[in-house]
Amino acid sequence: MSTSAYAGLVSRLAALALDGLAITVAVLAVSSLPVVTWESVSPRGAPEWLAGLCTVIAWLTPWAYFTVLWWLGGQTVGDFVLGVVVEHRDGHRMSLLHSAVRAAVGLALAPIWLIGLLAVLWDRRRRAWHDVLLRTDVRYKRA
Repeated sequence: MSTSAYAGLVSRLAALALDGLAITVAVLAVSSLPVVTWESVSPRGAPEWLAGLCTVIAWLTPWAYFTVLWWLGGQTVGDFVLGVVVEHRDGHRMSLLHSAVRAAVGLALAPIWLIGLLAVLWDRRRRAWHDVLLRTDVRYKRA
């Protein structure tokens, strides 16, 4: 993977905002569309188990979104649009486990994750606290 300079705070926050939008749409679709579809074809309505299953899947969607996209290509939708890539500190792609842990930490500790992003302003490699902890870099991707 060919990368260049470390990504800054504005790029990272903009990518995160786009990811928030993508996740919101996905969660709304997963949590409601199956139930609405079932109710439109069945006179008895949707079974309770379907609503429960949709709720569990919707709850896991943000974690799966970040995990799978970081693992497969180092980029979420927001990262792709902003031209940044998340990679292991030594420059290679993150493993599935590494991506899953990074996603879980970010979602479980979201307020601390956001505060930790401020470290990007003074770290010479523009690393946030979670980048230091999880040995990752966020760089601009070269064309």
